[in-house]
Amino acid sequence: MKTRITLKSFLSLMVLAVGLSACGEDDVDISKIPEEPVPVEGPIDLWLKDSLLAPYNIRMQYKWDQFEFGDVTKTLVPPKEELILPVSRAVISTWINPYVVQAGKVFFNKYSPKTFVMSGSVQYLSDGSVILGQAEGGRKIVLFDVNNFRVRGMTGYVAARDSNNVKQSTHTLQHEFGHILHQTKFYPVEFKTICKGLYQGQNWINVSDATARRDGFITSYASSAFDEDFVETIAMMLVEGKGGWDKMINDIPAGFSPNGTSQADAQAKLRRKEALVVNYYKTAWNIDFYALQKKTRTALIPLL
Repeated sequence: MKTRITLKSFLSLMVLAVGLSACGEDDVDISKIPEEPVPVEGPIDLWLKDSLLAPYNIRMQYKWDQFEFGDVTKTLVPPKEELILPVSRAVISTWINPYVVQAGKVFFNKYSPKTFVMSGSVQYLSDGSVILGQAEGGRKIVLFDVNNFRVRGMTGYVAARDSNNVKQSTHTLQHEFGHILHQTKFYPVEFKTICKGLYQGQNWINVSDATARRDGFITSYASSAFDEDFVETIAMMLVEGKGGWDKMINDIPAGFSPNGTSQADAQAKLRRKEALVVNYYKTAWNIDFYALQKKTRTALIPLL
């Protein structure tokens, strides 16, 4: 008599055979598999938890993970451990505290990104430009070039060079947070008309800041696009303070730019952008921008 084995029966027999073969005396007792050790929090982790995570729900990630940066083909290096706390303290003093004092903790905690990731080096692009910071979806900010961060009083500090690095670090924060704000509530459409026809697109890298100002842009990067113009205006006003901002505008040379913009017209464009930024902060967020500007600059001065 022939025995008929269906596919279902065959699979059942196979499962039974595998099960029996797995029940030998060499079986692994899963109850004896060691658990992964719980990471020990060091002084840096505890400080970050108390100073950033607990009050603001911000996680500062400094332990190296190349995949945090999106493009694993880029050559980046880990941040130096001894610079984690100086950078974090500067983030608190020059960005968090001024906004919390001026706008309130509820506002800040609602709109601030919740994750910071540190890279020791900058990220180079194919056009020769570098990325010093980037915001991802309003929830994460990547800080590059951490290993070149120095503040006054630190070993190896060089006044002119490192003052610029400190300002650039704060500029990056203000720039990226400006993006988060305007993506939440749009800035006035008028802003896009002030320098209409003068935006450089990707060619901004070939334009100096001084040349850009002659057309009414506060930096060369501001001339790349409308949104970048808006947040660069915010960042430069906050980092340079009223005196520095006024000086940059007043120092625009007489005559005409290569695009035919006169000194008076360039200065008027920048003053109009300033007025629109101040009004935007007041009407959209109920923030006194000039008070925020003063607090930010005051916090920066001891570090420069």
